[in-house]
Amino acid sequence: MSLLSVQLYSVRDAFAADPAGTLRRLAAIGFTQVEPYGVVENAEALRAGLPANGLTAPTAHARLIGTDQPAVFAAAAELGIGLVIDPMVRPEQWQDPAGIAATAEALNAAAKLASEHGVRVGYHNHWWELESRIDGRSALEVFADRLDPAVALEIDTYWAAAGGEDAAALLRRLGDRVRAIHVKDGGLATDATGQVPAGQGRIPVAEVLAAAPDALRVVEFDAFDGDLFEALAASHAFLTGAVR
Repeated sequence: MSLLSVQLYSVRDAFAADPAGTLRRLAAIGFTQVEPYGVVENAEALRAGLPANGLTAPTAHARLIGTDQPAVFAAAAELGIGLVIDPMVRPEQWQDPAGIAATAEALNAAAKLASEHGVRVGYHNHWWELESRIDGRSALEVFADRLDPAVALEIDTYWAAAGGEDAAALLRRLGDRVRAIHVKDGGLATDATGQVPAGQGRIPVAEVLAAAPDALRVVEFDAFDGDLFEALAASHAFLTGAVR
């Protein structure tokens, strides 16, 4: 299986307007895997669009806490998605041990339900889980200690760096709990401005990849000042060179 994928949120406007055409353009760049968002909402477009373009979706983002989890996991299973990742829990939940424990417990419970559908659960960070410190450790690492081993982590290496962490060192500490990483680059602004193709910003991308050699590499842009498909193609070219 290829280690390279792309988060569809990067091209969310194009996907909302023309899902089939967007998937076709991503396949033309060379991507064979995508990471959808809104699994239930986009199930119909994905059901047709993925096989039509030779694409698979090993991972996907979907809100899991306070949502209709059975519907999410059923849709994921139908689409061949093996890992459903909660994309965000609000910053206020990461400021104290009780909030962190509550989030871990919620995802541990979700993982049990997901297993009934043959699906796993994961969590994707922003910068605030790294910026928040609990007894000298990042809230994300405190959280990881409380997770059931069935719950995976998808580390957004850009947001980790924006939160003040050495992303590669974080990946090494978390080890094989990390099943996927988000690969993005730029100037580390937390408002997502200034993001650039991989290898053109402040993230030491080669070091990050080496720190999680078996993790799925998911290219993502939260925003880009230019043609997003050209930016994704530039990231794809850089990463396929780095993977060899």
